[in-house]
Formats: sequence, structure tokens, C-alpha cells
Amino acid sequence: MSKNPLAEVFGFPVDDFSERAERYRKNRLCPFHNRVANCTKDKASDPLGVCSIKDNNGAAVITCPVRFRQDWLIAEDAASFFFPAGVKWTTLAEVCLNDADGKSAGNIDHVLVSYDERGRLLDFGALEVQAVYISGNIRRVFEVYLEDPINRHTMDWRGQRNYPRPDYLSSSRKRLAPQLIYKGGILNAWGKKQAVALNRSFFDSLPELPEVEPKEAEIAWLIYDLVRDDQQYQLQRHTTRYTRFEAAMNRIATPRPGNMDTFFAQLQTRLDARLERSADPPETASLTDLL
Repeated sequence: MSKNPLAEVFGFPVDDFSERAERYRKNRLCPFHNRVANCTKDKASDPLGVCSIKDNNGAAVITCPVRFRQDWLIAEDAASFFFPAGVKWTTLAEVCLNDADGKSAGNIDHVLVSYDERGRLLDFGALEVQAVYISGNIRRVFEVYLEDPINRHTMDWRGQRNYPRPDYLSSSRKRLAPQLIYKGGILNAWGKKQAVALNRSFFDSLPELPEVEPKEAEIAWLIYDLVRDDQQYQLQRHTTRYTRFEAAMNRIATPRPGNMDTFFAQLQTRLDARLERSADPPETASLTDLL
């Protein structure tokens, strides 16, 4: 457990006090291609400018999807999976996807489109970006840090209630799996490729996915690390894993059953407690007590 759970705030390490880092903190700016100049995470008027936090090993884990846009590496990596080499392509953000009834299945984070010399659409693929949810209270430590960054970047938060941690389970069950099954199911029915950008530690928390050769794949899992150089954290692709759609979804969405005997024993314990309580004679007050 790190003393200070914060890794990056408004695009810079919490111990970076360069003129540029101070300017970004002061003006609540985002250096990672947000739709506006400022950070808008959580609240546009009072943004939660935490880009990444530290895990139990001290590694930076991305908690804001915009953080993945550094240098647009994710778009380049996705395009190499979607399209032949040399084709022209660009990205379209937040594209609404409808089902057969015309109801929204949600927005696709980025749709990469290829086009010819006349600007006519040739093909497309969908890129989803999945940051990690946080358990605990991250806003409190963020606000305390911003009150005095120079003196508080080394503060020890470990004894505080609701210490913030990456929540991989909620990230996969509440966000990643549902959106891939629903939106991804439509795209897969159309025969379109998909890519998912996520942190390496998040991918490692998923069940082992059956891999295939890139030419047989329907999903490319683009796996990244944040690696710090002399000053900043840099987004680096760790590896890419290739899977079929249905096999990956079945593995992610289907839980591994535990031991039923353990569950049976738990039920017996609960039942024993319930029967023991019901067997106790009811407490009654005497007439003298009542008077």
C-alpha cells in the first residue's frame, strides 16, 4: 500500500512541481485530448482531476478513460488491427449505436473509419476504452492534496478511512462485460472487429481468455502500462492479445463456481442460528414490572 494513493493529478505526477505541471493544476487543464481544454471528470464545475492511482505494488493504474489518449497510441494500435497497412483512417468519438428497435445500445468510445481518396467510407472498427473503477474515497485525498501539493505529495494516507484502491471486479462486471456483450454483440453480428484498451493490471485480473492468431481474431485486447521516465508517466503498450468474440465473452461473463459444500455449510450455520433464536422462550414482563 502506497503512502499517497494518488499517482497523477491533472496530467502530471503528484511530485512534479515544474512550471507546466503547476499551470495545469492551477487551471484544471487536461493534456490528454479531452473534448474541452479543462478536465471534466465527475463534474465539469468541480472536476476530479485524478488520472491514475497507485495499486498495492506502487504501480500507476489508469482511472480516467481520457488518460489513454496520450499520443493517440490506442488509435494507432487499433487501426493496425482493423485495417490493411497504408490505408487512410481517422477517429470519430462517442458514436451512438442503436439496436434493431431503434433504441440506443450506448455510445461507442471511438469508431475508427477508413476512407478512399474521395473521402468515401470503406470500413470501420470499434475501440472501447476501459479505465479502472476506484473503491474508497478518492475525492477526499485529492482535495487535501490540492490544498498544498508541495507539502502534501508525501502525506501518509494509509490510516484514513476508505483508502482508495483499484476495483477490478466492479470494473469488469459492472462496466466492461455489459457493454461488450450488448454493444459488442451488435458489432459482432455485423462482422466488425473490435478493440479494447485497458491497463495491464486490469487485464491480468480477468479470467484467462482463449487466444487465437491475429488473422482469426474478432477482438484485440490492447494492454498498456504507465511507465515513468525522469519526469512523467508515459503510456506504453505492453502487449496485444487476440480472441474470438463469443469465447471471450463466455469466459468473462461466466463465473467459476466455487465449492458447493462450503456454501452448504454456510447455509447450515445460518439455519442453526435462526432455529436457535426461535427456540428461545419469549421474554415476558410480570404484572409487577408493568405496574
